[in-house]
Amino acid sequence: MSDSNQPQLKRALGLTGLTLFGVTYMTVITVFTTYGIVNQVTDGHLPAAYIIAVVAMLFTAGSYGAMVRRYPVAGSAYTYTQQSFGGAAGFLTGWVMLLDYMFIPMINFMLIGIYLNTQFPAIPVWVFTLAALLLVLLFNILGITLVNKVNIAIIALSVILVVVFVVLSFKEAFGGNTSVNLIEPFTFGEGGIGAIASGAAVLALSFLGFDAVSTLSEEAKNPRRDIPRAIILATMIGGLCFILVSWAGGLAYQPDWGSLSDGQIEAAGTTVIDSFNMPWMTSFFVAVYVVGGLGSGMTGQVSVSRILYAMGRDGMLPKPLSRLHKRFGTPIVAAITVSVFALSALFLSLDIVAFMISFGALAAFAMVNLSVIRTYMFPKNGQREKVTFWRVIRFVVFPLIGFALTIWLWTSLHAATWIVGGIWLLIGVGIIAIVTGGFKRPVPKLDFSEQDPTTQQIDQLGEDYPLEGMRS
Repeated sequence: MSDSNQPQLKRALGLTGLTLFGVTYMTVITVFTTYGIVNQVTDGHLPAAYIIAVVAMLFTAGSYGAMVRRYPVAGSAYTYTQQSFGGAAGFLTGWVMLLDYMFIPMINFMLIGIYLNTQFPAIPVWVFTLAALLLVLLFNILGITLVNKVNIAIIALSVILVVVFVVLSFKEAFGGNTSVNLIEPFTFGEGGIGAIASGAAVLALSFLGFDAVSTLSEEAKNPRRDIPRAIILATMIGGLCFILVSWAGGLAYQPDWGSLSDGQIEAAGTTVIDSFNMPWMTSFFVAVYVVGGLGSGMTGQVSVSRILYAMGRDGMLPKPLSRLHKRFGTPIVAAITVSVFALSALFLSLDIVAFMISFGALAAFAMVNLSVIRTYMFPKNGQREKVTFWRVIRFVVFPLIGFALTIWLWTSLHAATWIVGGIWLLIGVGIIAIVTGGFKRPVPKLDFSEQDPTTQQIDQLGEDYPLEGMRS
């Protein structure tokens, strides 16, 4: 039995809070995070890339929903793969996933610095980046409930900005112009499906919100019911917003993306809005983007600190990472570790960070899809449920489609990304070798013997209604 005096993660989030967490993590204005990069890759066909990305992410989101019902604990893809394929596979999945989670706060801090510098060029980018990093660390040490309250305000501001942007974009596109091609942004263009797939692969980082939701299983009031719902809702809401905003912007502003400078590509949001000739709109955009970046940075740091917490608790990473703050119940050592890593935002480039986030994300997504098939159709205990048509569709066909789509996008990333990712994987193998004494001992795994009574009762009911959370 666990020691009741030990600090524990607090169950404080319901369906609304979890969904807001996911949407805020993605943030509706994150479309401008890679707006210039993907438009450059797809030659202005960003909406087409988003459609492919949304389809792939919805199948994967369904797989996350299925797995979180079986394992409603912190750890996300790390936990799901570990329990399905063993400790080594689970650790390597979590290790690769750390790429996207460690870089997500970083890319937000970078963009905060880049956009604020467009308004205050006398102040170096790194000053704004460092200030954002320290502010986010403070908020996350204070606790998840405070982060949840801040998220609500951030979403409200982001929605206002998106509505204003879309209205102004349509006004710019249709103002006295009757020859606007509404369908062109959704076509493949001269680059074909390959260029669109490469763009969609980068956009995987825009959908990490549903993956982030799954890391809060130990802080949700009813994780088995609410997290699957929140995962799907966050993916659908975020995806529709991304498509609408990118489409509106594409209609209003269609430059030769290959001719723009690196600064114009990185700060593509202000590049587009500057074309409207409304200085007040540019200032408003930067202000809201900075607030949204802080929100995404906060949720990003919350998620990765919980993953480090889980790995430290399992003994795969140093035990101090599992230390919780006695007063606030937050993984303080893990949060500080993430912040130290994020300091590399002071010298890395935006495109490198974006590609590495997508590399880690797509690798984790692929393993979660496979974990659904193993967990529900080929359980390790051999007690397989009765095979029905719906069960095969839900736990075989859908995950296989999600797996195929994520692998397709994964292999579409830049070759240099694979080199860095491969080195990161080798480091992970080295850690396993050290922890297991040269692969002589089993890799540590999560211990579910101290689950709360409610969770134990649900486990005893079996999996007769695996989609209860989605149907009711």
